[in-house]
Amino acid sequence: MPQKTLANAAVDVDAEGYLTDFGQWTRDIAAAIAGEEGIAELTPAHWQVLEFMQQEFKAGGQAPSIRKLNKSGVISTKKLYELFPGGPAKKAAKIAGLKKPEGCV
Repeated sequence: MPQKTLANAAVDVDAEGYLTDFGQWTRDIAAAIAGEEGIAELTPAHWQVLEFMQQEFKAGGQAPSIRKLNKSGVISTKKLYELFPGGPAKKAAKIAGLKKPEGCV
């Protein structure tokens, strides 16, 4: 299993750079992944989405879809695309330390 250094910590990742061990995730690692994904700073709105995604993952074993995020009332689809441009479900899951959402290419 490949490893990567993020925020001065070695973490286990898959071939696409998603963490394979959620227990290794920290807010500093999230910020490092966000930087790699072109997001310079994680705002409170970003953290709200990331925390919701983690709660859903812990409850159901998978990251929520864009549709579920929108229906949750946490964030609108438009705002989600603004916060996580170029693939919001994949980027948000990656930054949240979750596996790639099912159905994402």
